[in-house]
Amino acid sequence: MSDTHADRVDDAFDAWFVGNDPALDRALATSAQAGLPPIAVSATQGKLLHILACMCGAKRVLEVGTLGGYSAIWLARALGPEGRLITLEIDPAHADVARDNLKAAGLAAAAEVRLGAALDSLDALIAAKEPAFDLVFIDADKQNNPAYLRRALTLSHPGTVIIVDNVVRGGAVLDEASGDPNIAGTRAVLEMLATDPRLCATALQTVGHKGYDGFAIAIVT
Repeated sequence: MSDTHADRVDDAFDAWFVGNDPALDRALATSAQAGLPPIAVSATQGKLLHILACMCGAKRVLEVGTLGGYSAIWLARALGPEGRLITLEIDPAHADVARDNLKAAGLAAAAEVRLGAALDSLDALIAAKEPAFDLVFIDADKQNNPAYLRRALTLSHPGTVIIVDNVVRGGAVLDEASGDPNIAGTRAVLEMLATDPRLCATALQTVGHKGYDGFAIAIVT
């Protein structure tokens, strides 16, 4: 199946399962206008995040990597009136765009964008004895994925769902000798997901608007 065909299928799925959504469309438009890289999850991937959060009854969600707030909108919408999402972003300009998009989506009270290096923010959450999260979405710099996962486990409870994005990287994840720190970090986090006795995990390949990639999903046992 060609990439063009896969894109057409994604277009159809977007129309069937997402449709027009002013808040989401605005988030993508303002992100592009601000010069943010076009690396947000696709519409159907965002819908999947929303469904997973709903399925596990999430009331507290942690996101590592905010960008322009597109995935944060999907996740925050799943939480209900008393839910809370904390999303971590290192770039001040990205954080400003995300806050504006979350406010425009009517989610400013439910979603907090914390500025700073994600490892520092995660350590601060742990030090503050932040209550455990029901779902954690890891989608930031890939070289730190193993460290993000270790901290996510500290901030989890049995039943917490953990999702790690971009784990296939066009198939480059198979390259054991790669000097790319993103590949090394991805391989390391997949090994952790596969071997940590606290986790039941799997990984899936995806194709479409985001190219050839995939995600891993785990539940804390």
